[in-house]
Amino acid sequence: MDNLTGRPAQLGISADLWEVLACPCDRHAPVVADKESGRVVCTHCRTSFDVRDGIPVMLIDEATPGPHGVGVNAAGGN
Repeated sequence: MDNLTGRPAQLGISADLWEVLACPCDRHAPVVADKESGRVVCTHCRTSFDVRDGIPVMLIDEATPGPHGVGVNAAGGN
């Protein structure tokens, strides 16, 4: 069992932590695992965050901005 709920961990991050993780941008949008890159990605702005030893580094200063910048809707709107 990887966590209290018994769901498998993604990117080495427990499912319990995924339930509370959010992008640090103003929208605080949910994030998802990008298994291909091994990074945590914001569902709103597509900013991505590194994962080190199973710990997501949710610092904007260390993030890779999405296509329109941190906090800006990746689809082109607000």
